[in-house]
Amino acid sequence: MLLAAIPFPDMGRYAIPIWTAHGIGIRWYALSYIAGLLFAWWAMARMTRQKSLWANPTFAGKAPITADQIGDLVVWATLGVVVGGRLGWILFYGIALCAVSPGTAMCNLADGHLPGAFLTNPLHLISVWEGGMSFHGGLAGVAIAVWLFCRQQKIQLLAVADMIAVVAPIGLFFGRIANFVNGELWGKKTDVPWAMVFCNDHIMREMGVCPAGMSPRHPSQLYEAALEGLLLFAILQFCLRRLKLHERPGLLTGLFFLGYGVFRFFVEFFREPDGPFLGWFSMGMALSIPLWAAAGAFMWIALRPHVNGRG
Repeated sequence: MLLAAIPFPDMGRYAIPIWTAHGIGIRWYALSYIAGLLFAWWAMARMTRQKSLWANPTFAGKAPITADQIGDLVVWATLGVVVGGRLGWILFYGIALCAVSPGTAMCNLADGHLPGAFLTNPLHLISVWEGGMSFHGGLAGVAIAVWLFCRQQKIQLLAVADMIAVVAPIGLFFGRIANFVNGELWGKKTDVPWAMVFCNDHIMREMGVCPAGMSPRHPSQLYEAALEGLLLFAILQFCLRRLKLHERPGLLTGLFFLGYGVFRFFVEFFREPDGPFLGWFSMGMALSIPLWAAAGAFMWIALRPHVNGRG
């Protein structure tokens, strides 16, 4: 095995340290959520002012949501992504994965093993510092929040969902960069020239050991940032601004689900699984299947005849 050609940066857990000895500060992961939500807010508000996007009769010449409503929607989406992300991690990993693979490192806590430890010490349900957030759970949480918001405001759900879909990949980009800085969700062992040893002084001080070991590994977080973040963003922006696919409400949302599912499934071949699931078939791969099903459903709705009175 070759030595890592690229050193793993030692940036610490905190983007803005305040009183780190007592766990007080703004972590990179929290900053990624803030950056993603602020970008989505700005980008969607900007879209509402671009009249050329809404000139088609589908939208009667105006955006499906106002800039003021977007501010309220961001609050709903924030709650949805936090609650959904945590509940998703508990269900998919803390319960399902740990039940199938009880020997997985993340399942073994100081006072017990997951999922049983959720019953003996319910504090683990909200202890995000022991185990993180699930993208798929966060996605479900946002979907429910957006549906409830659109229902309350009496605005078109699919058109608003498309606006969210075309900006969401940037939030994914920031999240994967935070995963990389934290030295978590690393890739499989490899001897490629860009491999990294996911160990530094900060990890050693905080944990006493480097969980990823001293073998060079794929920087799979960066693969995901590039594919699920930048490339998917570029594809959806092209489909929005050049192909005008938002004129079939729901189509861009379907493409987002399809693209994320494909890229996540692909990167799983390079990412170290959280634990054994079904042989080489990881939990991340399994969770891509319902995304593809959702993509098919949204595309069918968008492309069927007579949507919004169109043939």
